[in-house]
Amino acid sequence: MRGQGGFTYVGLLLAVAILGAGLAAAGSVWSVHAQREREAELLFAGDQIRQAIKRYYEDVPQGQQHRFPQRLDELLLDRRWPTVRRHLRRIYLDPMTGSTDWALVPAPGGGILGVHSRATAAPLKRQGFGRFDTAFEDAVTLADWRFVYRVAEDEGNAATQPAAPGALPTVPLSALPQFSPGATSNAR
Repeated sequence: MRGQGGFTYVGLLLAVAILGAGLAAAGSVWSVHAQREREAELLFAGDQIRQAIKRYYEDVPQGQQHRFPQRLDELLLDRRWPTVRRHLRRIYLDPMTGSTDWALVPAPGGGILGVHSRATAAPLKRQGFGRFDTAFEDAVTLADWRFVYRVAEDEGNAATQPAAPGALPTVPLSALPQFSPGATSNAR
């Protein structure tokens, strides 16, 4: 009877080891899947904020100058208009940090040109981005995914018109002071 108990014990240990390895593999697959989902949510949220900044800049009351929002809250309620005007329904959570505390990309001449995540993890997605996000292919960290309202090179450029349904038109560069890439601000 003693020999048989030893085999049962070894068999049980082997079963536990196999089960543990299987659970570790499943956890790894789940982790990668969760990261991909959060990255997709980041792309959506960042694009929504970029589009809201575009609408805020382009939609101005008659007689007022185009300007960028000074705070993200201005996208929720645009007080430049006599009636309620909302460019966003809510400030989206950064899915990588779980916070609405986005890092801000300052606009030339003041205001917010865009946002990016504060997450320093390396992105899993490396290619297959939309036409406004092609620079993300070179990103080392998720914080390098900068969702900025892009400007055209000159007023005569065809980029001032939407290229496809749903595409974001751009503002002529001559309408803005020069932008220094890589400059960020953590202030609100």
